[in-house]
Amino acid sequence: MRLMPTADAAQLDRAFHALADESRRAMVVRLSSGAASVSELAAPLDMSLPSVMQHLDVLQRSGLVRSEKIGRVRTCRLEPGPMRTLEQWIAEHRAIWERHFDRLSDVLDDTFPADPGDRR
Repeated sequence: MRLMPTADAAQLDRAFHALADESRRAMVVRLSSGAASVSELAAPLDMSLPSVMQHLDVLQRSGLVRSEKIGRVRTCRLEPGPMRTLEQWIAEHRAIWERHFDRLSDVLDDTFPADPGDRR
């Protein structure tokens, strides 16, 4: 199995860490519909604005979210790059495990052949 370059591994670690929290995942889901202000992101969450800002900081450091302040409003957007990296990593590992399970199935079929009278 090939290892990812260190920079990609670090990005993966930050992105998985960011998505490990339910509130941050809710923010990502909301942002998947389009840009939103911090107050729009905070509205459905049962937490203080400083807590929301801490969660947004984690999302921004992971690269998943970008924000910009225009006047008095901070607007947040999803960044597609880190999501693509996560998607690629998951797809590669899913393929590896599917091959392992296929081989295991072949070994089990060879070891325990189906009884012709057995109807499953």
